[in-house]
Amino acid sequence: MDTPELKAPFRLRPLYMERVWGGRMLEKLYRRELPEGRPIGESWEVVDRADEQSVVEDGPLAGLTLHEVWMKHRAAVFGENAPAAERFPLLVKVLDARDKLSIQVHPPADVAARLGGEPKTEMWFIASADKDASLYIGVKPGVDREAFAAAIKAGTVADVVHRLPVKDGDFVFVPSGRLHAIGAGLVIIEIQQNSDTTYRVFDWNRMGLDGKPRALHVEESLQCIDFADIAPETGIGDGSILVSCPYFIVERVELAEDSSMKLGRAGEFSVLTVVRGAVTCEGLPLRTGDFAIVPACLTARERGVRTEQGAVLLKTSFGGTR
Repeated sequence: MDTPELKAPFRLRPLYMERVWGGRMLEKLYRRELPEGRPIGESWEVVDRADEQSVVEDGPLAGLTLHEVWMKHRAAVFGENAPAAERFPLLVKVLDARDKLSIQVHPPADVAARLGGEPKTEMWFIASADKDASLYIGVKPGVDREAFAAAIKAGTVADVVHRLPVKDGDFVFVPSGRLHAIGAGLVIIEIQQNSDTTYRVFDWNRMGLDGKPRALHVEESLQCIDFADIAPETGIGDGSILVSCPYFIVERVELAEDSSMKLGRAGEFSVLTVVRGAVTCEGLPLRTGDFAIVPACLTARERGVRTEQGAVLLKTSFGGTR
């Protein structure tokens, strides 16, 4: 199928999700227009799922869903070597955690198949952190499956999970099987496999939006948690590459004031995130908190990124090795 001529990156329309732990920080940080009077915990920026779809906001493909772009214009937008998957294989979000998220785990592929779920590996980039903000990730030394199960029964799960202080600009890789929770006071850019399977093991004894306790998945969680994952720390990048795994590659790019660069190579697809500052990409203005799709079909001359005030960007592409 012919693809309309693309000469610049394009944006997708965000989808806002109400969450019991959410808030309104996206209004303050990113000047977003949020649904009134609701705690918004997640903004789904790039999504292709049966029940939730990103829609192209501008450019020749405006009005198409991400799934339509994936099925009809895959090679042009996502590259000749795009994964042979039914749906776009990544999901990109912004999380606004005003309260702690549940302590949870995502299933590894072999366990997911047995439990009827979807595997999920993800990474978190800390866009904004309140003073003393923390993640809960992995288990403390000496905590095995039996000790963890006993803590569940005693209601003391928080005491056996490793607490990791974080600050703006930190990142953490969260492979499937890693026990985790996001603490209060954090805005996080999350890049993950296209999956929505989460097994909650502890929810801080709070009520959900409907006034009832949210469902827990204790037995499923115990089958998924990697108890050899002891006290993990924040990530250490390999040069500009923060994470390189079979599912995605995430690169941090910093531009000085009054500078420009070429964003990737011809034939290369990426998701661009403006972490700080503002840039212009072939006439498309992007400011802090904006996301854009950089199509593979852009030529080298059509990949110019310009900034006057300086900027920090994340560039996400499909997984593998470089």
